[in-house]
Amino acid sequence: MPDSHDPLRSLFREAASAAETRTGLPPVAVIELRGERVRRRRIAGLAAACCLVLAGSGAALAAFLPESPGPVLPASTPSPLAPSSGPTPTPSTSSYPTPTTFPSSTPTMSATPPRHTTAPPGAPTGTTYPGASATSTRLPG
Repeated sequence: MPDSHDPLRSLFREAASAAETRTGLPPVAVIELRGERVRRRRIAGLAAACCLVLAGSGAALAAFLPESPGPVLPASTPSPLAPSSGPTPTPSTSSYPTPTTFPSSTPTMSATPPRHTTAPPGAPTGTTYPGASATSTRLPG
């Protein structure tokens, strides 16, 4: 059979000529954009994978770590304090400072100082405590 009468061969030649006219490289800018898109997707995928690994390892670490331990006990028990020979100050329930009572060194002095004194006529108003400046211990009101 001659080559010119083969129908399959002529169909292949027609397909090859049609493909040859359609083939051509796209512009360089289009190729660059495709590559840039692929690079961005790859970087985004790597970033997402890193975030998942960090979050998973943090969750696993939190799950396997023991809960917060109780209070730390001292290495030895503290020794009891010896009772003092002087008067003990009474705890105050107010939020204002109160003077501490000290034992008197001379027998003629009173053991407890007066609790309040009024300010002199030229001083700011309010109650002050003895031995303290008027501005640091003034009562409001």
